[in-house]
Amino acid sequence: MISLLMRDLRLAVRAGGGFGLGLAFFLIVTVLVPLGVGPETGLLAKIAPGILWIGALLACLLSLDRIFALDWEDGSLDLLATAPLPMEGIVSIKALAHWLTTGLPLVIVAPGLGVLLSLPQGGYFWIVVSLLLGSPALSVIGTFGAALTVGLKRGGLLLSLLVLPLYVPTLVFGAEVARRGAEGFAVQTPLLMLAGISFGAVALLPFASAAVLRINLR
Repeated sequence: MISLLMRDLRLAVRAGGGFGLGLAFFLIVTVLVPLGVGPETGLLAKIAPGILWIGALLACLLSLDRIFALDWEDGSLDLLATAPLPMEGIVSIKALAHWLTTGLPLVIVAPGLGVLLSLPQGGYFWIVVSLLLGSPALSVIGTFGAALTVGLKRGGLLLSLLVLPLYVPTLVFGAEVARRGAEGFAVQTPLLMLAGISFGAVALLPFASAAVLRINLR
């Protein structure tokens, strides 16, 4: 499992489909929003948590089609399916590699980009907490979508259409945690909902993704 994880991390970095692309897109979204809505500090502070979450969500979405695509193209996915490692374990490792190369860097740079959006002082901690808790769900849900569309030509658009509705609950509760934290309100309810979504996705979706992959590989 460790060897598979290290292989996927190397592929993500070399292929340029994860780390650099996601960070660049996140930065572009954060820079363009003040240019579009104006430099008013009060308005930027109000929308900053939602904008940061939307930027992180879309940045994660960019690299989803590469989770299984490279393995499908070179035949590695067929070999992995016959390996002693269960397919659920393979899917989990793929999701973890995606999170480490895309989700975790976004969590790290989010406070710095929050400065560009005039994020209130109390919001920096909660934007990190919400992204750290919610971004694994984005990777796991995205892995399920990638399993559904693996092998399809130009499946990136279909993948986006399938995954975006599933991302909505994570986006809503993640942005709400950051917003309430920035405004000094209680965050327990949206935080627990966000944690429930993430833990539920991590616990259940690898089995669904593995079942879909077995069907696609027949």
